[in-house]
Amino acid sequence: MLETIFEIAITVLFVWLFFKALKLTFKITWGITKIIAVILFVIAIPALIGCLLFAGGAVFLLPLALVAAAFGLVKSCSV
Repeated sequence: MLETIFEIAITVLFVWLFFKALKLTFKITWGITKIIAVILFVIAIPALIGCLLFAGGAVFLLPLALVAAAFGLVKSCSV
């Protein structure tokens, strides 16, 4: 009889400990995920801004390049 009560108590203790460990793993995983997300945002936001500036700069450089090409063409034809 005493062995059965002891076995039930140990089983309940291990089940309780299993759920506590499971809860801890989810907390650790969520914390690591937040840390990785912050690092990615720190890297990705400046890269995004740089790419947008580069793409915007390329859009503004295209008309400038066309004007320079036209100027060069006119200058070469006028000589």
